[in-house]
Amino acid sequence: MRFSLIHPNDLTSIEILVRIVLAVVIGCVVGTERQYKNRPAGLRTHVLVCLGACSIALIECLYVAGFNDSTSSHVTYNVGRLCAQVISGIGFLGAGTIFVQQKKIAGLTTAASLWNTACMGIACGYGYYWVALFICLFVILVLLTLQKVIRVNAVKRVEVRFIHRNETLQFINDFFEKSGIKVLDLDFHIETNGDPSSNDPNVYTNIYTLHLPSNLNYTDVINHLATYPNVQVVRTTNT
Repeated sequence: MRFSLIHPNDLTSIEILVRIVLAVVIGCVVGTERQYKNRPAGLRTHVLVCLGACSIALIECLYVAGFNDSTSSHVTYNVGRLCAQVISGIGFLGAGTIFVQQKKIAGLTTAASLWNTACMGIACGYGYYWVALFICLFVILVLLTLQKVIRVNAVKRVEVRFIHRNETLQFINDFFEKSGIKVLDLDFHIETNGDPSSNDPNVYTNIYTLHLPSNLNYTDVINHLATYPNVQVVRTTNT
C-alpha cells in the first residue's frame, strides 16, 4: 500500500526534514495573514498546528514502514487513525478562537483556517507536497480576495439613536429610499432626555432590520447616518 510520493521504507532524514520545513512554511503563510488582521490565532499558532499535524503524519509513515518490516504480509492493519484524531481534535483548538461579544460571534474564519492548516500539515507529512501547496494557495485566495470578489450583504439590524423625531425620520427615510435600502422590520424605543424645556424632549432609538443592494455595504450606511447632527448613535447590532 502506497501512502506518499516516497514510500515509507524510503524515508531518509533529508526527506523528513523537507516535509517538516514545508509544513512550517505553509503555517507561516496562513498565519501571517491572520496575524496581520489581528485575529485570535496568529502566526505561531498556525505554524505549531501545521507542524504538529505534519509530525503525526510522519510518525504514521514511519510506523507503517516498521510494521511492514516486522509482520507478515497476511496481516491487515488500519492506517490513518492518528491523523483522524488530528482532524477531529483540532476542533477543540478552533473552538477556542471563537468567541461571543455583545451577542456577536467572531473567530469562525480563523477556526476554519486552523483546521485547513492541520490538513495541509498532514499532507506535508505524507509527502503530498503539491496537494499541500495548492491547498495553501487556495486558502490564501479565499482569505484575501473572496469577500472582495463575491459580496454578500446579509440582513443586519442597524440601531439609530436620535433626537427631533420628525426631521430626523425624514432624513433617514429619504436616504433609505434613495439608496434602495429595504426596511424589513422596525423596533423602537422612546425615553426622555431630561430637558422639558425642549420642543421635543425625547430621545428615540429605532432598530431597523435592513436588506441592502449589492452596491452598498453597512459601513457606508452607518457613515452616512452618522453625519446627520440629530443622530447621536448609529451601529449594527444583533439584539
